[in-house]
Amino acid sequence: MASSRRLRAFKRWMKSQGIQCSDTLDFIDCPQQGISVGALSDLHEGDVVAKIPKTACLTIKTSGAREMIESAGLDGHLGLSVALMYEKSLAQDSPWAGYLQLLPPQECLPLVWTLGEIDSLLSGTELHKAIKEDKTLMYEDWKENILPLVYSAPQSLNPSSFSVKEYFAARSLIASRSFQIDEYHGFGMVPLADLFNHKTGAEDVHFTSVSPNQEYEDDVDSENGDNNELSKISGHDKRDSTCENSYIHSDSESDYSSVTGEDPMMLQMIMVREVKSGDEGLSKMRSSLMDCGFKCTGLTFKENRSLFELGLKAFYSTTSLFFYAPQVFNTYGSLGNAALLHRYGFTEANNPFDIVNIDLELVLKWGCSLFSSRYCRARLSLWRRINISGSVSENSEYFEVSSDGEPELELLTLLYIMLLPDDTCHKLDISICTADKVSANIGMILSEKHDITWSTSSEISKDLLLTEKVCRALLALADIRESCYGSKSIDEDVEALKRCCMTERKLYHSLMLRISERRILEKFRTYATAGAQSQTFQDANGTSTTRKRLKKH
Repeated sequence: MASSRRLRAFKRWMKSQGIQCSDTLDFIDCPQQGISVGALSDLHEGDVVAKIPKTACLTIKTSGAREMIESAGLDGHLGLSVALMYEKSLAQDSPWAGYLQLLPPQECLPLVWTLGEIDSLLSGTELHKAIKEDKTLMYEDWKENILPLVYSAPQSLNPSSFSVKEYFAARSLIASRSFQIDEYHGFGMVPLADLFNHKTGAEDVHFTSVSPNQEYEDDVDSENGDNNELSKISGHDKRDSTCENSYIHSDSESDYSSVTGEDPMMLQMIMVREVKSGDEGLSKMRSSLMDCGFKCTGLTFKENRSLFELGLKAFYSTTSLFFYAPQVFNTYGSLGNAALLHRYGFTEANNPFDIVNIDLELVLKWGCSLFSSRYCRARLSLWRRINISGSVSENSEYFEVSSDGEPELELLTLLYIMLLPDDTCHKLDISICTADKVSANIGMILSEKHDITWSTSSEISKDLLLTEKVCRALLALADIRESCYGSKSIDEDVEALKRCCMTERKLYHSLMLRISERRILEKFRTYATAGAQSQTFQDANGTSTTRKRLKKH
């Protein structure tokens, strides 16, 4: 098969570059799903399954375009994009030809979707605005930095190989596949390491680097950015500081090697937990293939390898991911579906790190529906004066709602202040100048309202902020946020997902994102409803509660 040929070519290239790969690893080229890494025999914690020379990695420092890139003052992802486009333009003449032929032309990230697809598929989601901003910024990067470089470079460059389309394609590959290698090389494409698929909270193999200036094993996973800051997720060029002397002094490297026995110019893939071999899953494959007319009994997984490949095409149409050899997973970090789709082009069901953001703009929209703009600005100013703010990304301020539907304390505090009676608000305003700590201002109000003792060391309780009016405000905000998804209900999205095939990647993963976010909004409503019912019960019985107290971030 063509896929087998490209894998064989890649393995020959790895050998020529000194990349060492354990015989226990198996590469499966599944139709539509790409290449996955499986285990042919048991793997144990601490096993080194691969060693990759840094010289085999495609970086600014190793690329044939290094002088051109550095002369233009480019670095970070922008510089690496030029290096990748340059090597791809060389085709078979590139030292990385055996590796590059394994890569797709581009990854199916929203970054490379059309504006029409972004508007129709991502409307209302956490990605809609972020992706459009990314595309604008990256186009400006290309126009200001790469387009002039093509026509001013000392060597002759083919403009079509450095077009805006090729630049976006390169950025999609870098976003989903690059790793931080070390201080000298910065970010780079790491052959073999980028074939391990991601699974949240299920890291099997760990990518490490040995360095004279670092601990013996440092985590060098590519940009595991914070889930709550979409502007940090692959969208904007990050300038990586490089140190020219870190890895060019052979004396320091040889001294380090003699002490540790490790090669500082070698990257390693090390197992961090046990993975059982593929033989235990073979019985499933046998029964499945026998249904297709194949006979396979009494053979090990390795002996059935050719039969497995033969059955892939025949069986793929009936299963979303045909892979009975247990995969060996890397993990890209604790990322929600918005971050996963943004950076890597896929989503996960029941992702515990999913979030939904409530923009401050939406909160003010709700406020202005009840009060004057002047009133809302004054209450917002008072909220800021007690040194509280939402999360900030670029020019946007927002509040997170966690996967279980619980809003941030900052949002509850803002709503509480927005809904305070004028005389109480005035008292709070006066107290700000004399309070010892932030929470003492709100604490004073709460202590009087709920007849509880408040000390300066006390923490604000979310429960005490959940007045009936605040809970109604939360429900109103949920409705406003829900309206961003358009006229289709969540049930319609669920039905559309059932009809969708995973091969329709854009539609499938955008629906997964929409549904995961809207499920959180459902839990958000439940949280507000429960809070309102609890408050009603307390008011009816003349009681107060000091349940779970949460620290402010």
